[in-house]
Amino acid sequence: MTVFFALATSLLWGLADFGGGLLSRRAPALTVVVVSQGIATAVLGAIVVATGAWSEAGPRLWFAVAAGLIGPVAMICFYEALALGPMGVVSPLATLSVAVPVGAGLLFGERPGPWQAAGIAVAVAGVVLAGGPQLRGAPVQRRAIVLTLVAALGFGMVFVLIAAASTTVTGLFLALFVQRVANVVAGGAGLGAMVARGTPVLPAGGFPWGSLPALAFVGLADVAANGTYSTAARLGPVTVAAVLASLYPVVTALAARGFLSERLRVIQAAGAGLALLGTLLLATG
Repeated sequence: MTVFFALATSLLWGLADFGGGLLSRRAPALTVVVVSQGIATAVLGAIVVATGAWSEAGPRLWFAVAAGLIGPVAMICFYEALALGPMGVVSPLATLSVAVPVGAGLLFGERPGPWQAAGIAVAVAGVVLAGGPQLRGAPVQRRAIVLTLVAALGFGMVFVLIAAASTTVTGLFLALFVQRVANVVAGGAGLGAMVARGTPVLPAGGFPWGSLPALAFVGLADVAANGTYSTAARLGPVTVAAVLASLYPVVTALAARGFLSERLRVIQAAGAGLALLGTLLLATG
């Protein structure tokens, strides 16, 4: 079941990133994050009330708070790095985030078998290649590399923290709700800072009411991905769950191919194939 939930995570995160990327072409990225997460917070709040998840409150929720505060910072760093570019270098470099949960798993005594170790190596290589790494061209600014590495560290820490935030299903609902509240608070503070600087936080035409369904999908898909990842990490080795969950760039690339008719580069197609092979090795190991 670890493989199933981890692959579900990669599918949900990949689609959420694809949708968020499209929406960010029409509105500031931070606005997209805050609105989509705000919708998810409202839905999760209703679930928490309906299930009585408040009874699960405890010290573990601080992990969810930390994940909620780190996540927006990592995302802002990542978007700024993408703006500095080149994206062909920045995007694959961000996949180093998988090293954090894998390292945590090894630190706490997880020892993958030979087939699983091979699968991890193959899958990670596939994810990097699926991002279409730019091997030549414009030089990379040092600031872009630093921001990308900070983002990767942040994303990896969110992986670890959300997996540690709960031990039960109702506890997971509460942890995800607390994480989203922290997301919205941190993101809202960022929007306030943008307004204070005179930076527009809405498109020229005003709030994109027509995009609300898409914003809701992005927010809810991201929440569901956090939930399936937490479940995968609880059911099986964190090393396996983290690597399979990190396949989301492959999903994003395939979604762009299917919905936007973007052509996959040869290196991306090869990466998708390697990711699939790594997945099979992890599943059989």
